[in-house]
This record gives sequence, structure tokens and C-alpha cells, in this order.
Amino acid sequence: MIRVITLIFFLITSCSSENSTNGGDNSASTVEEIIPTNLNLTIDILGQNTDNLNGDGSGVINCSASATDAINYEFRFGNGEVVESASGNIEFTYTAPGLNNYIVYVYAYSETENYVVDFQAISVYVTDDGSAGLIWSEEFDETGAINNNNWTHEIGNGNGGWGNGESQYYTNRLENSRVEDGVLKITAKTEAYQGYNYTSSRLISRDKFEFQYGRVDIRAKLPEGQGTWPALWMLGANHSSVGWPECGEIDIMEHWGHNPTVVAGSIHTPYSHGDTWTTGHLNVSSFNEFHIYSINWTSEKIQFFIDDNLYYTYNPSPKNIENWPFDAPQFFILNIAMGGSWFDIDPNFVESTMEVDYIRVYDN
Repeated sequence: MIRVITLIFFLITSCSSENSTNGGDNSASTVEEIIPTNLNLTIDILGQNTDNLNGDGSGVINCSASATDAINYEFRFGNGEVVESASGNIEFTYTAPGLNNYIVYVYAYSETENYVVDFQAISVYVTDDGSAGLIWSEEFDETGAINNNNWTHEIGNGNGGWGNGESQYYTNRLENSRVEDGVLKITAKTEAYQGYNYTSSRLISRDKFEFQYGRVDIRAKLPEGQGTWPALWMLGANHSSVGWPECGEIDIMEHWGHNPTVVAGSIHTPYSHGDTWTTGHLNVSSFNEFHIYSINWTSEKIQFFIDDNLYYTYNPSPKNIENWPFDAPQFFILNIAMGGSWFDIDPNFVESTMEVDYIRVYDN
């Protein structure tokens, strides 16, 4: 700004001096326009990585803009907020909960108030911790056997390997399901038992906890080994009366040991079931570490998240009994199956464990 003032003063002085000496005409003097060039905008979403494409849920972004001959920058964040920065660097926090899309504009201004514009489209996820009230949780704080007030063991191999050609026999033994160190551990094992070569556990909350609509967060670490098939999922509470798939199935998390870096979230209905096409997949290279597997279930849609990263939305339109049996309560199922009619089990498999730290259901 000092240079601008000096230049204007020089021009005025020159004009005044010339007019005083020569008595000539008073002609207007102008400052040459300076137009910024080479504008560059970069935006980093806090916590963004291959597993959290839309950030860590904090809503924080860091913007950096630079341009030749620019002395000030104006950022417009797509939500009505405008912030200026002389340096071109600024941290901004979005607060609207959920996954939202924004276009961020930056205006680079010169000394002569000429400007150039650049923009970038971003998607930012903000965790809704404040407005969503906890309505039920299982923290697995006890030690030993599971809490029978919340869970029931399903025993056996079901009908035809639970309809999937599965090879395990589900038990209620501590060897297959227990609570240790604040986590539920479901262990699939190779062993001869009740005429089968594998054992595991399958826990259900039917008649003990059922709910309709809500946000579900399950923090879990998945097992390893070809042939394992862990799942965190739900069935309609009317399953025993209407059957499957009429009851509706929501697979919060499915994982297959023969394709270990892929995690799926799926929907099964009369419209699409079995090898369903209503499904989403996400690469999770660190599947054997703890992640939070979530859904947000409303009367309009079901969204699937891993670590708050939205990767699939089920929202059929128009809704009918064939594609939307989800206006009724559902219950949880936690299990590790072994094998299926379309994949094999590693002959050297010994055992592997799925750990569940907590299950939390929030009102949305």
C-alpha cells in the first residue's frame, strides 16, 4: 500500500506543478492496472487418506492460495461464509453434520484491486456427535461369557449351512465367543466337533434389542485367513413370520478372507438378494486393525460408512415392498462363518478371531 500512496502523490504533485508553471489544461492521471497471474489453490481436508476420503469427521480444511502480484485473498467456502487472508493460508471448519459437497472459491486481489478467481470442489464429512442421542450400546465391559440380557447364541449349522453352504458349527462355548480386555472375541477354529471340521459363534439380539432407524457405529477388528467370512449385520424382526429376504437384510460389514482388503456393505430385499447388486465396496488394507463400521438408517435411505467415510447409499425410488422392507425394526447378528458354496477354506487354517470393541446406536 505504501507504493500506491507514493505513486499517487507523485502524480498529483507532478500535475499540480505543471499546471502552476504552465497554466495548462488539467488532464486526468490514472494508475496502471495490475492483474494477478498464476493463481494456485490447494485444499487439504484434515485426516483425509485412502481410508477416510472425506476427512476425519472434524470438518477442518486447510486452504493455501498463491498468485503473482496478489496482496490479499478472499475465500468463499460455499456455505455463505467469507474470510480474507493476506498470506493466502487459512484454516476453516465446516459444522454441518454428515457428508456435504462444497465449492470453495478464492479471489486474489492486487494493489489496484483487480482480481482473478480459482475454485475447487470438495466433499467433507462432519461427525454429528452433538445432536445424535445414544439410545443403546453394548460396550463389552464384562469378562467371560457374553451378556445374555443382550445376546442369544444360535447353535448348529442351520439349514444347508445357513443357506450358504457354510462349513462351521456354531457353539456357545467360551472357546468360540467370550469377552476379554473390554472386547468381544468371536473365534473360528479348525476342530472336529458335532460332525463338522470347524467351529465358531453367531450372536443375535432378537427379542432383546430391536430398533427402527438410527445411526449405528461398530468398532471392530476383522479376522484373517482364506475361508473366513465375518459379518456385522441385521435382519428384520419379522424374519420368523415373513422369512428372508422379505424381512430385509442390512449388512453393515461383510468381509471375505480370500479377498482380504475389500470390505462390503450390502442390502438384501425381495428386489435384490443373494448375489445382490445393491452393495458397496471399499478397499481397507488395514482390515486387521480396528475400524468403525457404520450405517445411517432413515425412512428415506441407508448410508454405509467406514471410519466416517461414506462409500455407499441405498435410496431406491419409488419405494415399495419389494425394494424397501426397512420401515420396521431389525436386530443385530455378529458371526464368523467358515467357507461357503462359492469359495474354499485354506487347508492350513487353524483359527482366527474377530474383535468387537463396542456397538452404539444413536437416534437420528
